[in-house]
Amino acid sequence: MTPAAYVETVRIEAVRRLLETGEVALKQVAGACGFRDADTLRLAFVRRVGTTPAEYRRLHAPG
Repeated sequence: MTPAAYVETVRIEAVRRLLETGEVALKQVAGACGFRDADTLRLAFVRRVGTTPAEYRRLHAPG
């Protein structure tokens, strides 16, 4: 794994945790996890996880 891929993987794991725990806006999640903006986060998330952040949140967020 390249250093860039590792960093992206760690960032995506942080995004997943935030999406699973609440209704934080995607723009805020992007900034908190080191992404330039929500669009960059969305592209990386789909590449790594295979679904959009919104769909992931819908499936994994509490109640």
